[in-house]
Amino acid sequence: MIRKFTFGTPVTTDAVVLSLPAETEPVPFFSVSRSGEQVTLTRKMADEDCLFGLGESVRGINKRGNLYRSWNSDIFNHTESVDSLYASHNFLVFFGPDCLFGIYLDDPGRITWDLGFTRMDTAVITSENGQLDLYLLEESSLTELARAFRRLTGRSYLPPRWAFGYIQSRWGYAGEDEFRAVVEEHRKRGIPLDAVCLDIDYMEDYKNFTWRKDTFPPLDQFTGSMRQEHIRLIPIIDAGILCQEGYPPYDSGKAGNCFCKKEDGSDFTAAVWPGFCVFPDLLREEVRRWFGDLYRPLLEAGVEGFWNDMNEPALFYTPERLEEAFRRAEEIRGSGDYESLWFLKDAFNSLPNNPEDYRSFYQEADGRLMRHDKVHNLYGASMTRAAAEAFRRIVPEKRVLLFSRSSFVGAHRNGGIWTGDNFSWWSHLKLVLQMLPNLNLCGFLFSGCDLGGFGCNTTEDLLARFLQIGVFTPLMRNHSALHTRDQEIFRFSAWEQMKETLRVRYALLPFLYSEFMKAALSDGMYFRPLAFDYPEDRRAVHTEDQLMLGEGCMIAPVLEQNASGRFVYLPEDMLLIRFRSPEDYDLVPLEKGDHYIDLSLREFPLFVKRNHPVLLCPGGEYTEALDDHTFTALYWADRTFSFDLYRDDGQDPDPGLDSHLTRLSLSPDASAGPGSGVAISPLVL
Repeated sequence: MIRKFTFGTPVTTDAVVLSLPAETEPVPFFSVSRSGEQVTLTRKMADEDCLFGLGESVRGINKRGNLYRSWNSDIFNHTESVDSLYASHNFLVFFGPDCLFGIYLDDPGRITWDLGFTRMDTAVITSENGQLDLYLLEESSLTELARAFRRLTGRSYLPPRWAFGYIQSRWGYAGEDEFRAVVEEHRKRGIPLDAVCLDIDYMEDYKNFTWRKDTFPPLDQFTGSMRQEHIRLIPIIDAGILCQEGYPPYDSGKAGNCFCKKEDGSDFTAAVWPGFCVFPDLLREEVRRWFGDLYRPLLEAGVEGFWNDMNEPALFYTPERLEEAFRRAEEIRGSGDYESLWFLKDAFNSLPNNPEDYRSFYQEADGRLMRHDKVHNLYGASMTRAAAEAFRRIVPEKRVLLFSRSSFVGAHRNGGIWTGDNFSWWSHLKLVLQMLPNLNLCGFLFSGCDLGGFGCNTTEDLLARFLQIGVFTPLMRNHSALHTRDQEIFRFSAWEQMKETLRVRYALLPFLYSEFMKAALSDGMYFRPLAFDYPEDRRAVHTEDQLMLGEGCMIAPVLEQNASGRFVYLPEDMLLIRFRSPEDYDLVPLEKGDHYIDLSLREFPLFVKRNHPVLLCPGGEYTEALDDHTFTALYWADRTFSFDLYRDDGQDPDPGLDSHLTRLSLSPDASAGPGSGVAISPLVL
């Protein structure tokens, strides 16, 4: 059951696809109060209540005990003290012995989620705008709550199948020679690779929708020659458009009155990578169409995937804020006292993404001008929407890869996301694991992190463990920052073992793609907290470092430096597959309970429920070389069982589910160990 409650006059966000009548208060489960523009929801919580959701945010899978804010922010340092990251996913599930419901706040402004931070027994949720639709979802299980939310907000984005291949990326690939060298090293060493990302270095002076002719051949020639190597190019697109007459995107946008305005009607400007930029007013349909059509030349030149960045929108500084900082610096100059020097530091540290700047410009929403901060969290989602709508117009017959840094619920229908500028920290290895199920709960199934870490210098063991998580994430991209250690796999002495980790990914790829597509097309979840499968098992409910995957698998990666294994809790009997390569693995049946699993740096585990298979195919160095007709099935069975494998062409933008399922029947009679029920069974489809 889904119920809707409306406060004030909400902005249309495009997050919800289900039309429902609004009910009058009271809102079940909460007390509601108002103060000025704010609306606050308050609920007492029992000791055992858990909170799942909020998508991309720091800390654990269970969000209880901390304070979070929905405010899309360009945050470079994802520590536990950060209360908001790049996205706002305002869906929260309350789960406990005496409660099971979810709430979604369709509000693009700032929301504070005090989830036991002030008082451990109280949740206090405050909308600063006070203009919102609140949806209350009640179902019989956590799984059905997730499905209900997807019915409310729409089906998750479907990427092309090749996008499940390995992607190499780095800020700093500035010319053709570097790209070809990266591809050549992968190919000559047999390291699988499907795509290479182009960061801002490919642009002329960092200007969107331009192409450096001094270091690259014509784009259509470059994409063509890369495709001969079975490599796709994935360029970055930023939100800001340089203020420069003679620059076609600026000229056409200016002529069409497409940019966000200041209160006096002039174009709002702020510095980003190319210099002072204007920002498309992407809440307007005609502006989204104009902006989306800017992708057309890239698509026509053979580009099949994009990543949208800097779209919170990120602001380095505005002219007004910079002038104010210099004014304050002049006031402080020569004072010499310690306290004044702190003010000097703050004057310049407060330049990027200053809240006053977001309150100083306007967008048109529902036919009326609104101050940007009231609709701020929609900006990145609107950029994703503009691109996706253009792809459906320009290449309606195929799926185009699209993933974004900033997002809002609704963007999950148009693209995936990556979790932003993480660091080469072991804590961020655990952070991505804990983000994944809550992202899935909010609809963002196609997701992943910068493997190895974007900032800082990765280490060989950290990259190896990042890749082992990446084997199972739909988006598997190694990405790093300029001026950090080169972290392509072939740079390391253990590259051959990292190669074997990637070969496992490719052997599993048709199986993982099948699990992803079945989840997406049935409004399910690819990753889930253990509580979704074992709601009565208190240990499972409170497990924070293991995830359910697909219909019958569980992952429990190594997350600690120098660890040669880890403890795992099994909520039921499971088969341990300990991978070293696609051909070298152990199959160990384990009973329900606690186990210590030995896992050297070259090993990583996958756990599988009884009577569920894992399928390996003959691998290749790119997705098109995979043989998805021949499989080896690994399973632990105590009866004959069936399994549905999803297969399609990887491009159909609107595939059906049932028409692409192949029913497999598997039996314990094929056991490699008589009487054990553990099987290694060949399949030919």
